[in-house]
Amino acid sequence: MTVDRKQEILQAARHSFATFGYKATTMDHVAKAANVGKGTIYNFFKNKEELFQEIIGELLKEMKQNAETNLPDNCRFQEKVHLALYGLLEFRRSNPLMVKLVQEAKEIGTGPVKQALAHEEGVIIDYLRKEINQAIEQGDIRSCHPDMTAFMMYKLYTAFTIDWEENHAPLQKAEVAHYFDEYVFKGLSPS
Repeated sequence: MTVDRKQEILQAARHSFATFGYKATTMDHVAKAANVGKGTIYNFFKNKEELFQEIIGELLKEMKQNAETNLPDNCRFQEKVHLALYGLLEFRRSNPLMVKLVQEAKEIGTGPVKQALAHEEGVIIDYLRKEINQAIEQGDIRSCHPDMTAFMMYKLYTAFTIDWEENHAPLQKAEVAHYFDEYVFKGLSPS
């Protein structure tokens, strides 16, 4: 029963954050949506920020699982990076909560939202860094600064898939892969 209540609260809060954003969501909204008293929420979560952080943790797990689901076994480093980044950023673009959080961070600059998005970016960059280190060890790419390369890959991919669309027609998945290969992987080629 307790676990069910907590899950009901989390589901209601996630919906509320996706609908109203972090700043406009109140514990009263969440309580009403979860059909529980406001005090019940505080039995599980100290405050709105703790509730939000748990939802972000779940969201990041879901995002990672979604990206890894699309990876074929034994694919090349380049293909793995492309598919993983494309999946992660596509999730970010299509998930209602992520869409709302990105919008709120841009328009209002809410602190906890900006922190959550920075954490999301850190998780993605850490994943890339691990893949880069493995590719270096296997001789798939030349030696490089893994942290800087992971950061650059993430930012460039974001530019190709999100920023570009602000003033241009969206690039197709194959075009993104081509340009990413052209500007990143040819420079990291071991030969």
